[in-house]
Amino acid sequence: MQRPIVVVGSINLDLVVEADRIPRVGETIAGNSFKTFYGGKGANQAVAAARLGYPVSMVGNVGGDAFGTQLLEGLRNAGVDTTHVNTVKGPSGVAVITTGPHGENNIVVVAGANSRLDPASLEKVAPFLERAGCLLTQLEIPLETVDYLARFAERHDIPVMLDPAPARELSGDLLRRVSWITPNETEAEELLRMKIKNDDQGSETAADVLLARGAKNVLLKLGSRGCLVAEGTLAKKRVPAFSVKAVDTTAAGDAFNAGFAVGLMRGCAVEDSAVFATAVAGISVTRAGAQSSMPSGDEVERFLSHHS
Repeated sequence: MQRPIVVVGSINLDLVVEADRIPRVGETIAGNSFKTFYGGKGANQAVAAARLGYPVSMVGNVGGDAFGTQLLEGLRNAGVDTTHVNTVKGPSGVAVITTGPHGENNIVVVAGANSRLDPASLEKVAPFLERAGCLLTQLEIPLETVDYLARFAERHDIPVMLDPAPARELSGDLLRRVSWITPNETEAEELLRMKIKNDDQGSETAADVLLARGAKNVLLKLGSRGCLVAEGTLAKKRVPAFSVKAVDTTAAGDAFNAGFAVGLMRGCAVEDSAVFATAVAGISVTRAGAQSSMPSGDEVERFLSHHS
């Protein structure tokens, strides 16, 4: 029996406005459309893994509002086990997103129920977490909870993948406890408090600094340039992106993380898992929305065959 991927993270409703461009500070512009989508980095990654056909469970909170009911239904319909998703008092998490014509976006997240996912919540489900094959987490839940999870994973020898978004500085202790840290370039700059050149040398420097600060393995997401795999002391490897027409990049990073985790859990080599993840993300950006953009496993296999 496959050990499940367990995602410990945020569950949000995304409120998405499409416009001709992203407004400047203080500016009001006319939008072209408004839609709601199921989102939250944790839930996005859980749904993406489930759509790829891998068993996945979610640990998180929704609020006692109408949004919470919708969010639970969306997870279940996608095939995610929601046994350990709690309904708490107060509002659910929301993200307000503006997207431009070329897939660019800006996002404001209000944590809501996600802010109440504390270490005590994880202690209650510790026997379940021990059965995980891999743990995925992000920074849309309290940092103390992420730190607790990393310590728990270390004690029980469970690999944990950290998507450091929204970006913030992290301690060396936390970096040393996660198996993979997966920032994009903007997040890497925030993590390291340094400007990173938008070229091959810049990305390799960022990976080197993260490794020097304690990270075991780094997977640096480079958008249209693909990704850089820095696996401990091994030689770095570059995986190019697939050429696609981007419509909405909102959840591309979440699609990537889920694809990478599924690849590793299926026993694929790290580089092959990164190629698979790049394909998952490549398909996701051609569609609107977060969870609604996630491809099935069959779609990814056809995509890889077509782009071989």
